[in-house]
Amino acid sequence: IECCFVVFILFFHLWQIDLAQPLAPQGPFDAICSQAEEVCLLWLLSTYVSTHPSTVLLDPLPAMTRLLDRFASYRIMSKLHNSLRDWRICSPPYLEVHRASDLPSIQQAVMAQGLSFPLICKTRVAHGSLSHEMSLIFSAGSLADIHPPCVLQSFVNHGAVLHKVFCVGDKHFCVERPSLKNFPPVPVVNRKTIFFNSHQVSKPESSSDLTSNPFPVGESTSQSSAVSGPDLRVQLGMALFGVDVIINIHTHTLTVIDINIFPGYEGVPQFFSSLLNHIESVLDKQTSTTSSLKTTTGGPPAGL
Repeated sequence: IECCFVVFILFFHLWQIDLAQPLAPQGPFDAICSQAEEVCLLWLLSTYVSTHPSTVLLDPLPAMTRLLDRFASYRIMSKLHNSLRDWRICSPPYLEVHRASDLPSIQQAVMAQGLSFPLICKTRVAHGSLSHEMSLIFSAGSLADIHPPCVLQSFVNHGAVLHKVFCVGDKHFCVERPSLKNFPPVPVVNRKTIFFNSHQVSKPESSSDLTSNPFPVGESTSQSSAVSGPDLRVQLGMALFGVDVIINIHTHTLTVIDINIFPGYEGVPQFFSSLLNHIESVLDKQTSTTSSLKTTTGGPPAGL
């Protein structure tokens, strides 16, 4: 089993463990903060927590598992779009392509769903190295280049600026990153599909011909933090996540294009202290709940 980044906390002593080894001898743990990106690794954590009920998992496993699937996360984005219309927040039209099909059927589905070219194609799997492999498709004929299962999403011109909204409990931070440059918002029949890795485009140190240069990376002062409100946290059922937001250069609408479980938090000031504050809050809440249950159910029988 491949080792992944998982941190366990024991009275704020933190360390990384190897999920290829049994968990019990490496404990006991007060809380688990996981960046596991495989269902089998999440299952290992679930098994441990089920046999150690005093251990707190900072984000519930069902919610984390759901965000490993872009089909599921994009449905959440659509719900967010519907619930926050008054806030000028939206998500682009998208299409789930579940399996390989004949080209005319895919072209017809793209038209029926109201997608517009260019399209950005992303893998269904939302985490791991392959999830960063994407493509830009400029015409209906180039839909032959997709590899299902995948998601097709209308590309929105946003001035090559990506706003990363990082959430830690009830706090959030916004950081600007480089992003894809603008493209003509019409089909271009003779333009070949562009295949790219998003890490090579949108990391702080990225340098790509697909972005506008030079790009000043820094803390964002935009209104993109509006997407990190309680509505989204409730829909996700999570406290540690990131949201990728762009601003449509024509309508100035905040546009949510992706959601990530426990992102890297690069460029976030005082992330570690914010994480510890969140952990402390969660553990305090658990202690309070446990004390209340003991008060309700404990104590000697009346009259003795």
